[in-house]
Amino acid sequence: MSKNKNTNGLVYSTNPNLKIEDEDELQETLPPSQQDLRIWLEKNHRGGKTATVIKGFIGSEKDLDDLGKTLKQKCGTGGTAKDGEIIIQGDHRDKIFDLLMKMGYKGKKAGS
Repeated sequence: MSKNKNTNGLVYSTNPNLKIEDEDELQETLPPSQQDLRIWLEKNHRGGKTATVIKGFIGSEKDLDDLGKTLKQKCGTGGTAKDGEIIIQGDHRDKIFDLLMKMGYKGKKAGS
């Protein structure tokens, strides 16, 4: 089954002037100095493997993907960026923290 992109709850409308706006288009990316990111280390639901998770990004999916791609390249590992989180395979908290600081982001190591 394909996943429906319409997440606003609207099923049907008879209004010919109705415009459905995507959340991604509405979301404006804050500059790095205003971003407050949290860097977590997680093992749960990952088959016992460790992953570094960056939470708290406020911005468009494209900008999230770009930041995720940059971090994955700098760490030399795989990962993904979705739902406002960037997941990097392995324990790279220190390296990611340093990279984010150099890029102008505010960050904090959080969790276990």
